[in-house]
Amino acid sequence: MSKPMIEIKNVSKWYGPVQVLTDCSVKIEKGDVVVVCGPSGSGKSTLIKTVNALEPFQKGEIYVDGIPLHDPKTDLPKLRSRVGMVFQHFELFPHLSVTENLTIAQIKVLGRTPDEALARGLKMLDRVGLMAHKDKYPGQLSGGQQQRVAIARALSMDPIVMLFDEPTSALDPEMVGEVLDVMVALAKEGMTMMVVTHEMGFARKVANRVIFIDVGGRILEDCSKDEFFAHPENRQPRTKDFLNKILAH
Repeated sequence: MSKPMIEIKNVSKWYGPVQVLTDCSVKIEKGDVVVVCGPSGSGKSTLIKTVNALEPFQKGEIYVDGIPLHDPKTDLPKLRSRVGMVFQHFELFPHLSVTENLTIAQIKVLGRTPDEALARGLKMLDRVGLMAHKDKYPGQLSGGQQQRVAIARALSMDPIVMLFDEPTSALDPEMVGEVLDVMVALAKEGMTMMVVTHEMGFARKVANRVIFIDVGGRILEDCSKDEFFAHPENRQPRTKDFLNKILAH
């Protein structure tokens, strides 16, 4: 029995007196594409950020590829370098060119030579269809292009898993498709992905599982995509309510 790529066991988190994650348990196997959805403020982004230790948690255990995040002896920067993260607001360095954005972490964190880093970075830039923009600065690109650069940057690190935190929510509607297309291609290639998103079209097309979190960071549903969308009668009342609202549009 192979170990899951990500295992979250009974994780709870508080900000002061406010509990934002409540006893969350999830197993994600290699090659899974899991969409995490739920209302605003339900802890979706917090949950995904615990997986690469950007958010500490007070209770429970998280393993990535068998490595315990909660163990103080774990080398978190090393682990983080293997977990690609794409944020809502791109998080590119504005003062560095696209190429420099793609190579800096490879050189500093992975110890690659500048030539190796450049070759890998440009290969990933080509993969997201932006080779023509390699010498530009982030401010010269559209939001959709910046987000695709951010994905290329994450892929340049050869991650074993990719986390996406609402990757399209800061984009103009006409740019959403170009980012989702890149994510669809990644999923088809077998990349293990955990995606916080409101894009139910993407969930229907690409996810093999959907996790629904309600306010207070409680996981109400963890089921196959088909179960989630095709059998609303089996879902919790809270989930049905959410689905009715978002699928009505």
